[in-house]
Amino acid sequence: MACSSAATSASLFSSTTRPLLSPKPLSPSSSLSIPNSLKPSHSSSAAAFSRSISIKRSSLHSRRSFSVRASSELPLVGNTAPDFEAEAVFDQEFIKVKLSEYKGKKYVILFFYPLDFTFVCPTEITAFSDRYAEFEALNTEILGVSVDSVFSHLAWVQTDRKAGGLGDLNYPLISDVTKSISKSYGVLIPDQGIALRGLFIIDKEGVIQHSTINNLAIGRSVDETKRTLQALQYVQENPDEVCPAGWKPGEKSMKPDPKLSKEYFSAV
Repeated sequence: MACSSAATSASLFSSTTRPLLSPKPLSPSSSLSIPNSLKPSHSSSAAAFSRSISIKRSSLHSRRSFSVRASSELPLVGNTAPDFEAEAVFDQEFIKVKLSEYKGKKYVILFFYPLDFTFVCPTEITAFSDRYAEFEALNTEILGVSVDSVFSHLAWVQTDRKAGGLGDLNYPLISDVTKSISKSYGVLIPDQGIALRGLFIIDKEGVIQHSTINNLAIGRSVDETKRTLQALQYVQENPDEVCPAGWKPGEKSMKPDPKLSKEYFSAV
């Protein structure tokens, strides 16, 4: 996998009914450096570090590894979502996004994917875009994030779907070239510099109410994301009820009480 990256300045983005588009020239790019935590501290470490890199690279060609080490400090469900400002691409223009500006206005589906111009990623990104109207009807914005630059995002959007591109999307793709957003959400794989397939549902108060993280080879379900969002909205509107497994709108909910819950169990 390869990706183009250029650091871009973080900035603001607001939305009420749809993203407010405001093209903004990009600031000069700056080079990325390897964190000290990934650099060997002495010669023996350097040799071990070199052997480790060699093994990891060769394993990519020999077999797919499901052993990756992401950040340990995950944002807990029920806590405020880490805020960020970043450059993004929407409607083939460079715009600005600030997560906290959705607070009090919209729910947010925030999902991370590893890299542009790859294989599983476009199937997820276009699937969410094709069903954007369904999420919009639920007062929900969708935001995609990867460590690629806005220039890479733009090139991918301008590539036809039949050639592995995205075509026009109904929501912004955010550039996380500094990897700070991926790190703050606990999905960054430090030794690969890319994000796992993390997805977070953030409510209108800016609180993470759901998270799911898939490994690199496993795509996510738009249907399940929508169902979970609908269950979240239902219990927030009906705080004395809970949603059982697989609940969908129109189905019977449950009272979280030893006696009252029997009404649900006796009916199933």
